[in-house]
Amino acid sequence: MGTVAWRDEPRLGRTLPAAFAACLALVLLAGCTLPRGAGLESEVLGNGSLTGGAASADETGAEATPRDFSVEPVTRALLPRYAAWPALEERLNWITRQPEPANRIIDTGDQLAITIWTAEENSLLTAPGQRAITMQQLTVSAAGEIFLPYIGNVRVAGMSPDHARDRVQEEFAAVSNNAQVQLEMTEGPQSTVALVGGVTNPGSYPIPNQDFSILELLAAGGGVHNAIHNPQVRLMRGGAVYGTSVERLYAEPNLDTTLHRGDRVMVAADERYFLSLGATGSESRHEFPRDELTALEAMSIVGGVSDNRANPKGILILREYPASAVRADGSGPPVTRVVFTIDLTSADGLFSAGRFPIYSGDLIYGTESPLSSAQAILGIFGSLLSVYDRL
Repeated sequence: MGTVAWRDEPRLGRTLPAAFAACLALVLLAGCTLPRGAGLESEVLGNGSLTGGAASADETGAEATPRDFSVEPVTRALLPRYAAWPALEERLNWITRQPEPANRIIDTGDQLAITIWTAEENSLLTAPGQRAITMQQLTVSAAGEIFLPYIGNVRVAGMSPDHARDRVQEEFAAVSNNAQVQLEMTEGPQSTVALVGGVTNPGSYPIPNQDFSILELLAAGGGVHNAIHNPQVRLMRGGAVYGTSVERLYAEPNLDTTLHRGDRVMVAADERYFLSLGATGSESRHEFPRDELTALEAMSIVGGVSDNRANPKGILILREYPASAVRADGSGPPVTRVVFTIDLTSADGLFSAGRFPIYSGDLIYGTESPLSSAQAILGIFGSLLSVYDRL
């Protein structure tokens, strides 16, 4: 038995290194295709930076297939060029505030109650012993008039209640010299605005005066729901739709427009979004938290990039433009599909990312660092060494 053991021991010494070398070779070969959560920048861009839809050559030097996307670096020098490209998002128009006196104005459909006081014993307006007469529910006609006995039709539309009272009293002076008039106004069903949704108490609200503004209406409705993301206000007037955000209404008082009869107002969440994939802090769909969003702000929303995997020089923003935006003279993208590249390791890249706008539908893609695969291989290699040492 001892003789057999001495013959096998050298053979074992030769067999183990050979097996280890074979395993190491397999690991190195497999390292090229180790599972990864993102592609390398060279893989995504097609083995080279492509500008204006240029073609790239493969390793054999064969003629390359023209690319249908353009690669554009985000730098200070190029930001003005991108800013001149056609906008991807068309903002709705909005009506600026036109200050009005905080008066109530009589309009068609409103109802008036007029009381006439007189000291005359034999007045045409009152019965014997009666000192006052009240005419209830005088509806302002489509012509803007009301009918008064002994007077006829009197136009009151467009007047404040005080002005209308003076006008009626002037008319009654021909009937009774000492007549005194009292006028009360009740808004008609058309003197309202509709608050459709997005607030605590939607419904129809009367317009109390000419200066009734959209923020006052939102307050009357109980305020905007807290759950609405970046709430957007839509004002429907006639056949037109106007829009802005609550954020802008708060920040710019001149946008707190006054309301007209028949206006409809609704509040809804901002429907814009962007995506994040690859070696970023999160792979998800993200809503816009405000009206304008920069690439740097978007990166902070997604949680930055993965410390162990990402290539900070290879942050990509994939964007698709409509065919109508394509320009050959540089005033628009050269092709519809554009990949913007950001280098987070340079001051210019960081500052430029803070001024580069993100649009709805953009994809922020963090490419994988080439070192992450090498680190994975070295980890496997270290594990094999540990196993070999224990043999």
